[in-house]
Amino acid sequence: MIPYTVNIKLAARTLTGTLNLQNKTAVDWGWQGLIAQGCHSSILIIDPKTAQTIQVLERHKANVVKVKWSRENYYHNLSSPYCLRLASGDASGKIIVWDVVSGTAHCEIQEHSKPIGDLEWLWNQDASRDLLLAVHPPNYIVLWNGDTGTKLWKKSYAENILSFSFDPFDPSNMALLTSEGIVFITDFSYSKPPGSAGKKVYIASPHASPAHTKPAPATAPAPTGAKKALNKVKVLITNEKPTAEAVTLNDCLQLSYLPSKRNHMLLLYPREILILDLELSQTVGVVAIERSGVPFIQVIPCAQRDALYCLHENGCITLRVCRSTVATEEAADPEQSVQELVYDLRSQCDAIRVTKTVRPYRMVICPVNENKAALMVSDGRAMLWELRAHTGKAANPSSGLSPLYSPVSFCGAPLGPNQKKIQDLSLNSMIGQTLIAGETLPTSSHQQEVQLKFLLTGLLSGLPLPPFAIRMCPPLTTKNINHYQPLLAVGTSNGSVLVYNLTSGLLHKELSVHSCEVRGIEWVSLTSFLSFATSAPNNMGLVRNELQHVDLPTGRCFAFRGERGNDEPPIEMIKVSHLKQYLVVVFRDKPLELWDIRTGTLLREMAKNFPTVTALEWSPSHNLKSLKKKQMAAREAMARQTVSDAEQSSVESSVISLLQDAESKSETSQAISAREHFVFTDTDGQVYHITVEGNTVKDGARIPPDGSMGSIACIAWKGDTLVLGDVDGNLNFWDLKARLSRGIPTHRGWVKKIRFAPGKGNQKLLVMYTDGAEVWDTKEVQMVSSMRIGRNVNYRILDIDWCTSDKVVLASDDGCIRVLEMAMKSASYRMDEQDLTDPVWCPYLLLPRAALTLKAFLLLQPWSGTFTMDVTQVDYSEKDEIKGLIQEQLNSLSNDMKSVLQDPELSLLQRCLLVSRLFGDESDLHFWTVASHYIQSFAQARQLTVSAAEGQAQSEGVQPSPQSHLDICHDVLCETSYFQKFQLDRVHLQEVKRSSYEHTKKCADQLLLLGQTDRAVQLLLETSADNPSYYCDSLKACLVTTITSSGPSQSTIKLVATNMIANGKLAEGVQLLCLIDKAADACRYLQTYGEWNRAAWLAKVRLNPAESSDVLKRWAEHLCSPQVNHKSKAILVLLSLGCFYKVGEMLHSMRHFDRAALFIEACLKYGVMEANDSSNKLIEAAFLDYARLLRTLGLREGAALWASRAGSAGEQLMEELFQGEGGIPEAILGEEVVELGLESKE
Repeated sequence: MIPYTVNIKLAARTLTGTLNLQNKTAVDWGWQGLIAQGCHSSILIIDPKTAQTIQVLERHKANVVKVKWSRENYYHNLSSPYCLRLASGDASGKIIVWDVVSGTAHCEIQEHSKPIGDLEWLWNQDASRDLLLAVHPPNYIVLWNGDTGTKLWKKSYAENILSFSFDPFDPSNMALLTSEGIVFITDFSYSKPPGSAGKKVYIASPHASPAHTKPAPATAPAPTGAKKALNKVKVLITNEKPTAEAVTLNDCLQLSYLPSKRNHMLLLYPREILILDLELSQTVGVVAIERSGVPFIQVIPCAQRDALYCLHENGCITLRVCRSTVATEEAADPEQSVQELVYDLRSQCDAIRVTKTVRPYRMVICPVNENKAALMVSDGRAMLWELRAHTGKAANPSSGLSPLYSPVSFCGAPLGPNQKKIQDLSLNSMIGQTLIAGETLPTSSHQQEVQLKFLLTGLLSGLPLPPFAIRMCPPLTTKNINHYQPLLAVGTSNGSVLVYNLTSGLLHKELSVHSCEVRGIEWVSLTSFLSFATSAPNNMGLVRNELQHVDLPTGRCFAFRGERGNDEPPIEMIKVSHLKQYLVVVFRDKPLELWDIRTGTLLREMAKNFPTVTALEWSPSHNLKSLKKKQMAAREAMARQTVSDAEQSSVESSVISLLQDAESKSETSQAISAREHFVFTDTDGQVYHITVEGNTVKDGARIPPDGSMGSIACIAWKGDTLVLGDVDGNLNFWDLKARLSRGIPTHRGWVKKIRFAPGKGNQKLLVMYTDGAEVWDTKEVQMVSSMRIGRNVNYRILDIDWCTSDKVVLASDDGCIRVLEMAMKSASYRMDEQDLTDPVWCPYLLLPRAALTLKAFLLLQPWSGTFTMDVTQVDYSEKDEIKGLIQEQLNSLSNDMKSVLQDPELSLLQRCLLVSRLFGDESDLHFWTVASHYIQSFAQARQLTVSAAEGQAQSEGVQPSPQSHLDICHDVLCETSYFQKFQLDRVHLQEVKRSSYEHTKKCADQLLLLGQTDRAVQLLLETSADNPSYYCDSLKACLVTTITSSGPSQSTIKLVATNMIANGKLAEGVQLLCLIDKAADACRYLQTYGEWNRAAWLAKVRLNPAESSDVLKRWAEHLCSPQVNHKSKAILVLLSLGCFYKVGEMLHSMRHFDRAALFIEACLKYGVMEANDSSNKLIEAAFLDYARLLRTLGLREGAALWASRAGSAGEQLMEELFQGEGGIPEAILGEEVVELGLESKE
């Protein structure tokens, strides 16, 4: 058993329940690794790894409809730290940008009062990361500065905007899904609103196409699956508005660009997903559901692999992976080999039971690793699924799916022979890439076939539907402090009782106690309670009463009143005496019953003429102490007689203490019956006083009614103060010692409940009304705080209680239970004050400096020669408190992750990639993925040329494996050869799918640019004679076939091309230049006219490496220019060209010191950069600056290590570091020499 430490300070918190329908779309999983989820007007922050709610944000007045985490695609340092920033929009049109750790709002934005349609942080430029784009219904998009709340621009459109999607490859492209179709915007920029109204495209609903309505002839054979799907979607996209019959309603549920390949978009319909190629505006793939299948709700495309996560209406999540287009040997029919993009179902998770109130709302997937999904259910549950890869053959090989293989590398580098790895680190480490035509199938020697499975790794459940009855367990005292747990019992409408531990906010137990709605709960000890429920009345007005006694540790419950309870008037209330000896049960039209709780016996059932009780309360005074004194005296006398006089003095004290021990243990089991009293009022307001002792019941004094009070509704008694509340909202305070009474009208209507706060001498009183609650101080007789529905909250209060002497707990009709300060202001809490059961890995929760220190600590392993996960073993000067927090973060890493991070086989590049994944640092991840790929491939190429020059036979191991190209999601950064194959594959698919002259023309143009002249000529000759461009196309075909490389024809064509370009026919001119192999000139023209992306594409597919590299370098320069300011992209382009020295310089000049130093270090290790006189200056400067950065973080040892490699300036820094400590420790210098020695050998 873990020793239970008592946390007397409970954090303010909110326990949330079912979601509102408007919360359906309000969920987001950020790069920071946390999920935000709207629940009514609050926002939950969930940690998916441990399935805990770690923060609840409260400030919205209306239901939250959208939440979005900010992106992490910028370089992190002290001035732009790791921080948790979230934007949320509600149904009244308000947007709040939050600092989630402190629970405060950065800024609030209000434009219109309609629900926010969509929200997105702009991530595509380096200028500012505070820009937030929002859809304000019906038809505005507004760009805001999310830090200051200023409006940058606003633009309206002709139709209602439902949502938008940004092109992940080109920030100036976005698509708006409107009520009628799609609007494509190609000139989006953060500096000014889009100029044009965009290109409007109408979608004919897939079911309206004639293929569906045509009756099938009875005898015709059924078409095969692929053909069927093909018939289904001939042309779905038209520029004219379709006729009314064709499209009644745009039932498109969602539109998204595919992040895995450029210029592709998906449209989601309930029964199919269409994949469009935007260059052709043509469907190139369909995922359709069979007639008996379950319709889609939502789909999320992945970036790392061409795969789709789909959510179905039964809550089932399926993963579909794009099928390889490599023609397999079995495919006899060559036509069938590449008909369209096919997404094969690879894995699915279990469905949920869907009812009227329980249905799946949304799913989100982890953006960093894309291998975890969370499903949000309308009843407040969050189901956390993880995708796992198992090596092994398929169970049923007849399914005809080609096998999936796992990649042979880990973190972007080939696996070492005995290197530890995490198989399920991310989607791209679980399954290899989708192969495309022209690629060789991998040799199966290294590769393992894998199967994918979903595993439920976490489940968060909310409270059930209101109404609730709540009761806090007895308060903390000096006697129970060692084993006290702050438990809150919540009775629900379905008869179960939930017990929450308020320290952690987690469900402690759920007990199914009753068969109908729980009306009230009273605790009879720290671990047991009584609860009562009443069924619906029959026609006589009689009900079935259930009164159950529940023991928490064992879960045992029994009917307290035995066989009684059928067909009697309903129980109104139960009241337990202060010493937990007696219980009063009050009925509606029946005299009360008095029970002995300890024995479970009925002491007295009152006579028929007993007055009707309207309110009742036990008195806190009793005679237990005097009884105990008598008993002690008697026992001591006995003890003294048994001990002889000689030993008396020494033994006396110990005996007495033993007796006291026994006494306190047997306090409840002893049959001491103390005398207790209770008071109650009848319908006339007369106060009765009754004494109970053992099994005798005496009637005491009666006090006549107070004329100023109406019918008394409740009584509370503590110390010498008695308070009565009536149905008209009057409170009457009696001071029993001074015999004074004082009435106060609150003018708030019926006083539903009054409760005194726990704690000696604490005379605060909590009062509940129909429209809110108040806290009163009965000593001063004045109100301390108040809350009222409509004024400062928008929920109704259902039940109240105190949970500590200064915190109250309220149950409200929005399905939440809130623990609040006495001021009753609902506020978010600070995350660092939270008491979490499981530690959460989230560096964003640390102070900015500590987060950067943690990152450096992980990157710079080993520390003085040893791999360690203990921050105290490092020379790190910082407050112990912060060290402790950093150590907590390290401890919360999984054992697998720790062992990989401490694995000496893990190379520097792999470590950088792994740490950027752990931190969810988008910009780091992209940089290191591209850098590690190209550093390794250039190093490999260099080795090959060296070994060839020395005339050695090439060894097998040096050959680059076919798997070693970058994923196509990096687009123009990929290797040229792979990029060309991909483009050819794509054009081949477009050709198969073309269905109009327009499409054919576009295909022919693409083929000409790709240099596939023969195929292009065939397409050009297909033009029919009645087409206006028949003559033109025929001539073009002749021109293409007859082009010779003779001087005159070349110069003529070049002249024509330049004239065309000068007169605004850029595309045509470029085509002509490509025909005469002047693609380099074509690229130059494209760049001059600002078509930078097109030029880069053309350079990759047509030019030789040297020319292509020139074009791309010019593009990189353009990206660095101040008006574009996209240096991060420029660096990636230069990496793909192998300009490592330039990248090092740029990183250093941009003050990305840690990235620059680690990058240069990796380049030196792999031998793609040499330390000579020209480069030493940069190397030393970079190392020195990194050393300084480490010094500011307090990592002195790390700073000394890098400074010792930074030449003369470094020596100076070393002296500063170890001033007054008797010189530099030998260990550092000694190690250093060894390391540098190794490097020079390489």
